[in-house]
Amino acid sequence: MDSHGIRRTMQGVVVSNSMNKTVVVMTERLVKHPKFQKFIRRRKKYHAHDENNTCGVGDRVLIAESRPLSRMKRWRVRTIVEKAK
Repeated sequence: MDSHGIRRTMQGVVVSNSMNKTVVVMTERLVKHPKFQKFIRRRKKYHAHDENNTCGVGDRVLIAESRPLSRMKRWRVRTIVEKAK
């Protein structure tokens, strides 16, 4: 773990790896609707730093919050949880 405190981590699926050392990771969370009490699926995409270009499309990865690396990148790929089939 980093010495700079607890960093947020999220799990998601790689939806694009066409950039150099960058992947786009889509995460999903369930949110309860305030009026209808139904769970709604919310999705968000994050740009994450992949130093060795090891991630492929469809891989399930764990991303961790980091300092700003570029205009869009504020996350790093920590581990590949599951490779795509």
